[in-house]
Amino acid sequence: MSAAQALVPLKDLVQAKTRLAGLLRPSERRALAQAMVQDVLSVLSAHPEVGPVTLLSDDPGADLLAAKYGCNCLAERELGASGLNALLEEAVTRLAPGPGQPVLVLHGDLPLLGRDDITAVLALQRHRGGLVIGCDREGTGTNLLAFEAGCAVPFRFGPDSCARHLAAAVTAGVTARVLQRPGIALDIDGPSDMAVLLEALDGGETGETAALLWGTGLGARLALALETLAPGAHGRTRQC
Repeated sequence: MSAAQALVPLKDLVQAKTRLAGLLRPSERRALAQAMVQDVLSVLSAHPEVGPVTLLSDDPGADLLAAKYGCNCLAERELGASGLNALLEEAVTRLAPGPGQPVLVLHGDLPLLGRDDITAVLALQRHRGGLVIGCDREGTGTNLLAFEAGCAVPFRFGPDSCARHLAAAVTAGVTARVLQRPGIALDIDGPSDMAVLLEALDGGETGETAALLWGTGLGARLALALETLAPGAHGRTRQC
């Protein structure tokens, strides 16, 4: 059984999490984005069924970040493509997974991701085949995809991506299954996501995100700020 290749796209951290601008300063948003992707890379790099792991990013610190977890780094600018979907298509081609080898593509802002989540995804993909779609909390966005090398389903990240990935699978004649797990479903974009994250973390967890929130007092300040927001101000706007 061959290990799964994993690909994690990461935006420039300087521009990360702009929809949290009302809660966090630019340096804090960058620190949060970096902590979350570190947690994702840590889970992937330590998983016995995953390897190699590749970070896809043009961020100036991406090489060092990837090296810290024994991962590869692939620069977007080397791929000659623009837009997330086209970049991912080129990146998977560049990775050249072997016949039948599983491939994981997942966002870097999944702070609750755990080893069991990856195990469950790979077990489902290997047992049933086809495409596994790890959806977000609302069931509309896609936070993770798992498929075998050579899968004919194109990437459809963007608005309503879960439904669009399902439709693309039907068109390609590929069986697709949607999987929703707490560790995969919570991606951090707006205030409502931060509220869920703070509620999920009770201060006893390990990891870079927990250390940032509870080791610096940032979590307590965020909790207070979220309590003062007017009803409905936690609206989620991410389309992934």
